[in-house]
Amino acid sequence: MKKLALLTLSLLLAAALLPAKTLAKTYINGIDANYPPHAYVDEKGNPDGLDVAAMNWIAKKMGFEVKHQPMDWDGIIPALLAKKIDMVCSGMSISEERKKQVTFSEPYWSVRKVFVTKKGSALTMKDILSGKKLVGVQRGTNEHEHLEKILKDGGDIAGVTIFNYTLRHYDSAPMAIEDMLHGRVEAVGMDSAPAQDAINKGKPIQIVGDFAQPDDFGVATRNEDAELRQKINEGFKLLKADPYWPEIVKKYTEKK
Repeated sequence: MKKLALLTLSLLLAAALLPAKTLAKTYINGIDANYPPHAYVDEKGNPDGLDVAAMNWIAKKMGFEVKHQPMDWDGIIPALLAKKIDMVCSGMSISEERKKQVTFSEPYWSVRKVFVTKKGSALTMKDILSGKKLVGVQRGTNEHEHLEKILKDGGDIAGVTIFNYTLRHYDSAPMAIEDMLHGRVEAVGMDSAPAQDAINKGKPIQIVGDFAQPDDFGVATRNEDAELRQKINEGFKLLKADPYWPEIVKKYTEKK
């Protein structure tokens, strides 16, 4: 009986002395399920992409666990605020409107806002902006916000000051591209990252021009989660100094 008691005590002590990594906190990262090359769900149903790989590396380096949860993009900030997820590392542009609700990490990527058309199309920026064209855009995105603002407030883009286009909303930019290729919209307003990814994968599309200033990507977190932001910022700093960073950039952004 004494031996059994000693064995039990030894097991309890061993459990108490387990390495800290076994007790690491788990954070849930909300991602867009269809925003290549930064975040998407692959053919096997697994989250993948540049941002997913980056956050996996950061989590390992900074001593926490991360799970990636695909979500509808237009509901991803409400999910963050409702604590259904803990961060959004998924090609999210830092904007003044979003900063009213969340706090971002330091920027880790820059992206252009572009119009794309079918390859070989003669449509110009002027044609798209003022020619009564039907333009596809992913709802809830920064580019959606930009295109709505242009219609409302006007301005000067590529020498065009009169804007006359209609927006059609989609769940993802790749879905908008497919509709454009089938003739349902005439152009798509989107980030340059998924546009170039589609071109690299052989989609017959072309980039016509930029309709807004470039945006920076950051990791969105709840305002009160300063400790998590510190880990993310330090993690990206270490990642960008590591040979793994150019390796995954090449893997996810260059034509194969």
